Amino acid sequence: MSDNSVMIDINNVSKWYGDFQVLTDCTAQINKGDVVVVCGPSGSGKSTLIKCVNGLEPFQKGDIVVNGTSVGDPKTDLPKLRSHVGMVFQHFELFPHLSITDNLSIAQVKVLGRSKDEARKKGLAYLDRVGLSAHAKKFPAELSGGQQQRVAIARALSMDPIAMLFDEPTSALDPEMINEVLDVMVSLAREGMTMMCVTHEMGFARQVANRVIFMDQGQIVENCSKDEFFGSPRSERAQQFLSKILNH
Repeated sequence: MSDNSVMIDINNVSKWYGDFQVLTDCTAQINKGDVVVVCGPSGSGKSTLIKCVNGLEPFQKGDIVVNGTSVGDPKTDLPKLRSHVGMVFQHFELFPHLSITDNLSIAQVKVLGRSKDEARKKGLAYLDRVGLSAHAKKFPAELSGGQQQRVAIARALSMDPIAMLFDEPTSALDPEMINEVLDVMVSLAREGMTMMCVTHEMGFARQVANRVIFMDQGQIVENCSKDEFFGSPRSERAQQFLSKILNH
């Protein structure tokens, strides 16, 4: 990789489900410290693209390089790569039978080889960071959706990620809970965490993102600065999308 500042390099990535092409020649670079919001209409390939970044979805053409490691290379240790790239999903993905403390520490012990005490200490520090220290002994079902998502973020951070991927982290939440999750994401962004976020939260994009990738029908239609995207998007498709979203 020629440029040391590039964290995620997506190069001409295409993907098919059978005969149906879901991604077409997608190219984008995310630099260290960038906060990139990926937006677009439903079914445009946003979630598929972000899942390709850490190998959760295979792709048939092109390459993705994360911090110097090629995701598509058959020799790449994908579990190891994923341990360095935090992923926060729409539906929390917490283990319902484990306490919050155990949810925070299990991957640290199993994947990173940390001692239980070290993992617990680190997990609880991040639980405090997302404002949920009082809930350490509870189980996921005892928390609200917004609290569970904050636990999921704390769990991802406990793995010391080099970058964080968010796949519509607020879309399963009640409106009142969205801000408590976005507040955590805003503070992460301000601390310089490299972030790639698939989201419909245009307020978050305006406040925090430095770049916006707009997708439609499996293609990256716009890849530009936040100011350019909200101020004068070049494509008619993005103009239509923004006029519908921002007029609500």
